Amino acid sequence: MSQRYLPGQPHQLPRHRKGLAHYQGQHVLFTFKEGVATIALNRPERKNPLSFESYAELRDLFRAMCDADDVHAIVMTGAGDNFCSGGDVHEIIGPLTQLDMPGLLSFTRMTGDVIKAMRACPQPIIAAIDGICAGAGALLALASDLRYGTERSKTYFLFNKVGLAGCDMGACALLPRVIGQGRASELLYSGRGLQGGEAERWGFYNRLCTPEDVLAQAQAMAHELASGPTFANGMTKKMLQQEWNMGVDEAIEAEAQAQAICMMTNDFHRAYHAFVAKQKPEFEGD
Repeated sequence: MSQRYLPGQPHQLPRHRKGLAHYQGQHVLFTFKEGVATIALNRPERKNPLSFESYAELRDLFRAMCDADDVHAIVMTGAGDNFCSGGDVHEIIGPLTQLDMPGLLSFTRMTGDVIKAMRACPQPIIAAIDGICAGAGALLALASDLRYGTERSKTYFLFNKVGLAGCDMGACALLPRVIGQGRASELLYSGRGLQGGEAERWGFYNRLCTPEDVLAQAQAMAHELASGPTFANGMTKKMLQQEWNMGVDEAIEAEAQAQAICMMTNDFHRAYHAFVAKQKPEFEGD
C-alpha cells in the first residue's frame, strides 16, 4: 500500500498513522490541546501571507485530519493582529506571471485542493479572524465551518483588483451559500472590504469578539465541540457539504441513512443512558 507524507516529516507521519498531536508545522504554527488543533499562519510581520510551501502544507495537513483520531475540532487563525493577507506578492504573484498555462493550472488546482481538504475533513473548523483577511485568506475563512471576527477586521475578496475573476478557490460556490447571491455578487465584483460589523450582520461571522478575546472564544467553542459526539459532528459536516448537490427527497433519504448510522454509535447509547440517569452524557466519539 502506498503512503503519503506531510512536508518536512517523511519519517514521522505516514498516512496510516492516526495521531497528529505531535505534528510539527513547517510553515504554520501547530498546537494541540485536549482534542483541539490550532493552526496559525505565522508571518505576522507581513500580515501572514501564503507561500507555495504553506499552501502545500495546509493541503496535506487538512488531508491528514481525515485520519487523525486525536483531533476533534480545529481552530484556524493568524499570528499577530491579522488573519491572512492572501498570496504573497513577491513569492507567489510575481512568479505566477512567468508561468505557462499548464503551470498556472497546476497552481490554481493546488490552491483549490486546500479548500477541498478543509471541507472534506470531518472535524469542524472555526476561524478566528482579526485584522486583514484578504484574497486566499478570505477563502480559508470562508471554507471554515464557523467564523469569529472582530469589529476592526476587514475581509476582501479582492481578485478583481488584480485583474482576476472572483471565481477563485470555490468563492462563487461557497460565498453565496453563506451570505446570499446578491451580497456575494457585490463583494466579488467590487472587491471592496467587508467590515467586521457588516460581516456579522450579513452572516459571514457567527460572532463578533474583541481582538484580545477572539482566539480564546474560538478555542472555547472548539473545545465544546471536541467534547461532544464527534462522529456525529463529522456526519453533520458531511451532510451539510453533500446536500447542496441534492434534491429535497434525495437529501431526506441521505439523512435517514446518516442518522441510522449514528444510532449505531456508542455515543447515542451513552446519551440515552445519561438521560435516564438524569446525568450529562460523556461522549467518546465512537
